[in-house]
Amino acid sequence: MTALTHTRAPRRAVAPRRLPAETVPWTVIALIAAGAVGVLVTWWQNTSSVSGAAEWLTGAGRITGLLAGYTAPVLLLLMARIPLLERELGADRLARWHAMGGRYLVGLVAAHVLTVVWGYALTDGRGLVGEGIEIVFQFPEMIKAALATLIMLGTGAVSARAARRRMSYEVWYYLHLATYLAVALGFGHQLATGADLGDGPARAAWYALYLGTAALLGWYRLAVPFLRDRRHRLRVAEVRPEGPGVVSLFVTGQRLDELHAEAGQFFRLQFQTPGLRWTANPYSLSAPPHPQFLRFTVKDLGGHSAAVARLQPGTKVRAEGPYGAFTGRQRRGRKVLLLGAGVGITPLRALFETLPGELTLVQRARRPEDVLFRGELAAVAAARGARLHELLGSRAEVGDLGAALARLVPDLARHEVYLCGPEALAEDAVRALRAAGVRRSRIHHESFAL
Repeated sequence: MTALTHTRAPRRAVAPRRLPAETVPWTVIALIAAGAVGVLVTWWQNTSSVSGAAEWLTGAGRITGLLAGYTAPVLLLLMARIPLLERELGADRLARWHAMGGRYLVGLVAAHVLTVVWGYALTDGRGLVGEGIEIVFQFPEMIKAALATLIMLGTGAVSARAARRRMSYEVWYYLHLATYLAVALGFGHQLATGADLGDGPARAAWYALYLGTAALLGWYRLAVPFLRDRRHRLRVAEVRPEGPGVVSLFVTGQRLDELHAEAGQFFRLQFQTPGLRWTANPYSLSAPPHPQFLRFTVKDLGGHSAAVARLQPGTKVRAEGPYGAFTGRQRRGRKVLLLGAGVGITPLRALFETLPGELTLVQRARRPEDVLFRGELAAVAAARGARLHELLGSRAEVGDLGAALARLVPDLARHEVYLCGPEALAEDAVRALRAAGVRRSRIHHESFAL
C-alpha cells in the first residue's frame, strides 16, 4: 500500500462558538446544584421533627442516602459522551468533575451506612455489628444494597490517585465498569426503603433521573458507536514508526467528513482483533482530519497501546467520537503558545497546522531522540511563519520552567496557551504560566490521566 501522507493545505479553524465562554459549564453546575437542593427539600418535607441522638443519626443517614442516590446517576451522565458536554466542557474537565464527584459519592455512601446503622442500633439497643447484620438480612433489597456499597467503596479505592498510577488503563477501565452494576443494585434499595421518595412527584422524578440516565448511556455509549461503525466502516490502513515506542496509525473509511472532527479532538478506538476488541482507549488526532483518513499517534504506555504497533492493515476499527473541547473554539487571543511533551504533542501537532494567529510551539523532551514530528513541525512552521522551539534536558538542566518559557516566548503573559503532556509537566507548567502572568482562563489543558 502506498504510504498515506497529509498533503492538504492548512484549513481555517472553525469560527469561535457563539456562546460566551463558560456558559455551559456554569449552567451544568447550576443544574446539578439545583437537583441537590431538590433532594434536600424532599427530605425536609418528609421530616416533621428530629429529636434525640438516634433520630439525628437516622436523619443524617436519610440525607446522605438521598444525596448518594442522586450523585450516582449524575456522575454517569457526566461520562455518557453527550455531545454538548464533550464539546463545551471537554473530556478533561468532565473527567475531573467525575473524579471529584466520585470521592463525594464514596464519602456519602460511607456516611449513610455508618449513620443509619448507628441510629438504628441506638433505637433498638443493639451493638453496631449486630444491627448491621439485622439490617442487611431482614430489610428488603438490603443484600443488593450491601453489594452495591462494597462495589462503590472498592471502585473508590482503586480510583485513588496512588492506586490508579500502579495499574494499566485496561485494568482500571474494566474495574470501573462495575459501578454500573452498583448503581443498578442500589436503585432497587432506594425505591424499597426510601420513605422520603413516597409515591408522588419525588418518586416519579427519581424514576425519570435513573431511566433517563440509562437511556442516554445506551444511546451515546452503545447505539451511536454501533451505527457509526456500520456507516463509516473504519479500517487500519497503515502503521508508521515515528520514534522509540511511538507509531502513527492511519485509519480509512467511508464518509469521514460526516464525523465533523476537529484538530485537537480525540477518539476512543476499539480494534477488532484478539486482545483489543473489548477495550476502547482514547487517542488524539495527530493531524487535521482528512476526508480520506484519520491519523493518530500512539506511544507504548501499556498493553493496549503496545499492541497497536503490531496491527495489520485491514483491521476493523470501532471509534467513539470525536470528543474533546481542546480545539480552535477555545482560542480568544491572536498570540498562541502550544506547549507539549511526550505523546502530548499529538493534538498540538494538529493544532499547529490549523490554528490562525501568531503561533509558537514548544516541545519539551529529555533527549533529542524523544522529539516527535521534528521534520513535519519544521515544515509547518516554515509554511506558516510560526515559531518552533525544543526545550531539551532533565528538570535540573532546564531549570525553572517559567524562566525557560519566558526566554523562548517573548510577551508570554499575553499568550493563550494550549497545554498537553504528562501530569507532572502539566502541573509544573500551569504554576509557571500563572506566575508569569497568564490568566487561568487562557490556559487550555488536555489530559487523560484521570
